[in-house]
Amino acid sequence: MKKPIIISVFFFLMASSLFPQAGYSEISSMPGAFSRLGFGARGIGMGNAMSSITEGNLVSYYNPALSAFQQDNSFAASYSFLSLDRTLNFLNFTKRFELKSKSQDTAKRQVRTPGLSFGIINAGVTKIDGRDNQGMQTGDLSTSENQFFLSFSNRFSEKLAIGLAVKFYYFKLYEKITTSGIGFDIGALYTLSGRMNLSLVLTDLNSKYKWDTAPVRQESGKTTENKFPIGKKVGLSYRIPEYKIIASAEFEGYGKGANFLRFGAEYNIYDQLFLRGGIDKLNLSNKDYPARPAVGFSYFKKLSGFIAGIDYAFVPEPYSSSGEHILGINVNF
Repeated sequence: MKKPIIISVFFFLMASSLFPQAGYSEISSMPGAFSRLGFGARGIGMGNAMSSITEGNLVSYYNPALSAFQQDNSFAASYSFLSLDRTLNFLNFTKRFELKSKSQDTAKRQVRTPGLSFGIINAGVTKIDGRDNQGMQTGDLSTSENQFFLSFSNRFSEKLAIGLAVKFYYFKLYEKITTSGIGFDIGALYTLSGRMNLSLVLTDLNSKYKWDTAPVRQESGKTTENKFPIGKKVGLSYRIPEYKIIASAEFEGYGKGANFLRFGAEYNIYDQLFLRGGIDKLNLSNKDYPARPAVGFSYFKKLSGFIAGIDYAFVPEPYSSSGEHILGINVNF
């Protein structure tokens, strides 16, 4: 019992002390920044080191190959309490199918397990003070940036699963100024042993925004194209069933001075109560860039015909007067 408690205390202490001086990285201002913050209370609470974890409620956001490992159907929704009138919300559904082969050969009559996952990430800013060129108030403005994703995966053997995600981006920046784009994620999950998984993921292939300001600026309007940075991710997870712990580590590289390490752990401390901790965005290319420590928990309860649960995560923010509070619900049926 001592080892799980020591690990939990380690992550809680790290959450309150892991802020170096604030730094800047080009990746923070590149297109799609909202989509690189993580997904839901469980993922964010584990430092977003989720691409190789195949237990619990799974989201293909982290790796399109994961949905083939989902147990039962999983529906999850999260709302984030943020300062400065910002919003960040998540919605996800994941389902695994079991298809039996019609082969007469018993050796080839394996049960294939494809999976499907779809969801939405919504972010924005409200109550922006609008002014005309004379400085007079014109009313509040708001932005809305969204990612809609749909992914499919399949287990091609007991050890290997591969998945593909299609992502549609829609961004409303200003009155009559909107853009959209389509991108792809490709992911693989390989089971090294009964306890250890390895993941490989490429994110935001072909993702880009194309802006046209002619509706507002008429003849002086311009067309510009902003490409998303492509992420290259390698993850490793390790399960310790005797202590009811899952630990994971991940490297994600974008170039642009942004090569991140992240770590996470989940401890099933009692019955259906889970504690989590993690560290996201340890930037190997910029030591002044602030890391994102996180803590959280989940509690599930079995009801008639389904299991309901709540998730919570907290992430301190270096540039805000308060931290992020992410609150979520789960239903498994």
